[in-house]
Amino acid sequence: MKVYKINHEHPEPEVIQRAVILIKQGGMIAFPTRCLYGLGADAFNAAAVDRVFQLKQRPPQKPILILIDRRIQLERLVSHVSKAASRIMDQFWPGRVTLVFEAADTVPHFLTAGSGKIGIRLPGHPVAAALVESLGEPLTGTSANLSGKPGCRRSDDLDPYLVQQLDAVLDAGPLKGGVGSTVVDVTQDIPRVLRQGEISEKEILTLF
Repeated sequence: MKVYKINHEHPEPEVIQRAVILIKQGGMIAFPTRCLYGLGADAFNAAAVDRVFQLKQRPPQKPILILIDRRIQLERLVSHVSKAASRIMDQFWPGRVTLVFEAADTVPHFLTAGSGKIGIRLPGHPVAAALVESLGEPLTGTSANLSGKPGCRRSDDLDPYLVQQLDAVLDAGPLKGGVGSTVVDVTQDIPRVLRQGEISEKEILTLF
């Protein structure tokens, strides 16, 4: 496992490229998101996503959210983008809010955990954004922790068991911390906040 120091505001392209090569080979990395470190793997590689589930000891019925680099990518990932979803994205993306959509038929079942739904976010952290852009495909964005344990704002706080299984860590120093993004289900006419994070439920609902 390799640790790469990376500038949190202006990520070095050569470090991003090394990480992308690992991901394309089916590898798994820890990388900075807006608040906490995340686990990155190729979201369309079944074996890589299975590694994420196994490593986190995540229940198989709980889907893993993914990161995209442009909203246009939603066209092949979700069955419908409602006006409510567009309004939330206009106001709060990038970062801060993860939206749960009805997944398109082309989205693999291993990503939706059989739920038919997929959580998606446009990342707000420059390193995460650079990773997804360079990869050219969706990236898993679940927090880098064992299920049920707190997320990590410092790479040094990552669980040693988890670190042993990783192919690389992109260390951008201490992150903002906190509870991470707010998760909002936009599969119904009225959005439903599943987890309150950076953005309060009140802020979401005042848009409607």
